[in-house]
Amino acid sequence: MSLVCRVIPCLDVAAGRVVKGVNFENLRDMGDPVELAGEYYRQGADEITFLDVTATVDERATTYDVVRRTAEEVFIPLTVGGGIRSTDDVGRLLAVGADKIGVNSAAIARPQLLDEIADRFGSQVLVLSLDVKRATAQSVGAFPSGFVVTTHGGRTETTIDAVQWAREATERGAGELLVNSIDADGTREGFDLELVRLMREASSVPVIASGGAGGAEHFAPAISAGADAVLAASVFHSGHLTVGEVKATMSAQGIPVRHVIDGEEPA
Repeated sequence: MSLVCRVIPCLDVAAGRVVKGVNFENLRDMGDPVELAGEYYRQGADEITFLDVTATVDERATTYDVVRRTAEEVFIPLTVGGGIRSTDDVGRLLAVGADKIGVNSAAIARPQLLDEIADRFGSQVLVLSLDVKRATAQSVGAFPSGFVVTTHGGRTETTIDAVQWAREATERGAGELLVNSIDADGTREGFDLELVRLMREASSVPVIASGGAGGAEHFAPAISAGADAVLAASVFHSGHLTVGEVKATMSAQGIPVRHVIDGEEPA
């Protein structure tokens, strides 16, 4: 576990707006991404993650603009994912202000992309994003960990075991693992702690737990299970929780966090 645990709001962006649903379906508008990122920065977010959930060619220019405007407003790391298929895509996003790049489907289709990004830009830039489901009773024998990698927001299962893929990705140069539980996503019933533990055991790089946060009490158990950072979306977008409230609860439970007031570290 890292010395200081990070709290990361996630902005799922489509056509320049933040959207959110349950299990990646029934998406609804949650606001302007630049305004939300600025608010989370003031609340003490350690990083911001943007995921372009549609990532069509027509909307890529919108994503560049959102990243550029956000980088001008907040001074914490920005991770951007969605539709990244080449090292040139990575270079363009870094040029407009992204600090790290999340790769998912393109790496599943062509794992060598991970090697190429890490070789050109360094492992510290490369985040492997995994959308993971529990294997069904009929298919569990094909997946030693009991978890399967999915694509298309969890709607399409691959033939790839989630833990084996995490190991391969880190060997290829991934510097972090963003592990999203599709089963828990948007349910507000808590993170999948079994999945977090398995990823921690398999990984030599930081693990970011995602999917299922519903209350301030849900974050510390994910860290105790082995996550180095916790990521959430709807609980922040709806105003149900602030980053500060989450950090206060984590700190009270003995989890080390970076306390930030109005975007600046206290003296």
